[in-house]
Amino acid sequence: MKPSVVIIGSRGYPSYYGGFETLVRHLAPYLADWGWDVAVYGRRRDLEEFAETDRRVEQIHTRGIESRSLSTLTFGATATANAARRAPDVALVLNVANGFWLPLLRSRSIPTVVNVDGIEWERDKWGALAKTTFRAGARMTATFADHLICDAHEIDAYWQNVMGRGGTYIPYGATAPERLPPPPELEGRPYVLMVARFVPENTVGEFIAAVDELSAECDVVIVGSSGYGGPIEDSVRALRDRNPRVQWFGHISDDRRLFALWQNAAVYFHGHSVGGTNPALVQAMACGAPIVARDTVFNREVLADAAVFCQPTPTAIAAELSAVIHDHQTREFLGARAAERARTSFTWDSVCSAYEAILAKAAGRDAAR
Repeated sequence: MKPSVVIIGSRGYPSYYGGFETLVRHLAPYLADWGWDVAVYGRRRDLEEFAETDRRVEQIHTRGIESRSLSTLTFGATATANAARRAPDVALVLNVANGFWLPLLRSRSIPTVVNVDGIEWERDKWGALAKTTFRAGARMTATFADHLICDAHEIDAYWQNVMGRGGTYIPYGATAPERLPPPPELEGRPYVLMVARFVPENTVGEFIAAVDELSAECDVVIVGSSGYGGPIEDSVRALRDRNPRVQWFGHISDDRRLFALWQNAAVYFHGHSVGGTNPALVQAMACGAPIVARDTVFNREVLADAAVFCQPTPTAIAAELSAVIHDHQTREFLGARAAERARTSFTWDSVCSAYEAILAKAAGRDAAR
């Protein structure tokens, strides 16, 4: 009889919203390949139909409240309740906010593997109540999860020090694409690229403040959105409207288009500050993008010597990006080193194999690989 797994906490399969969704797009069909019955919980309005949808992966849509502060908790609650009735061999739970619902799964003797992701309660986008909720969810996760997954060694160290419990290190993976041409509107035009969700901890505001200086030297391309509007999105829109050398592409769901932007960028700025291994960062590395990154312990763990690091100020960001733009040798080294590091440390095959092993262990079975 096939082992069964449910995945709770993403927006569904397939979805291109964020890191959890990227993981699910790769992991769900991988598990199906290796003999698992796979069901992914999600939100009906976030379902995206693409050619790579694997029909062996069951999609289950439950109800919830669509809002920035309540979506994760409410969709997680209804998905968990459904999973408790379904009684799979193991549940993969994404996001510590769903730690509140783990006792229900334990009451049904359903083993749980929880990806704790980053340190959500340190994100500036959340108010005091939300931060308290995430921290409480993390403590519930530390108490009730059977196995923890940490996507960075620094996250594992944090959980051991603060929550008294560590986990298994499994990062995110990346795809090494074929060589792609730049979008027609950027052909022959060097550009600085930023790809990020528009939240304060991704250093978007500081990057925007540096754009006028940068655009005197080359084009500036911004990819991303907040998902809910807001002041940062308004600032990016205003910047694009007044500066002809700024292009804002919004959220991009087409992998090939995004890969082409990374491959052809003169330099990519990565400003994420809270969390472990960032999926967008490892994909930029696999695309061979020369990278300037905000100086954090997480970014240094992932990049090692494959990037230039800077402080999160407009002056420092503009200076480091400008220096890389004007140094062809540095650009060549950074791009090649990033691609090499992605090939050796962040492949989807190794990531999915590690997930399959820990899910099989939790379910009391031998891993397929």
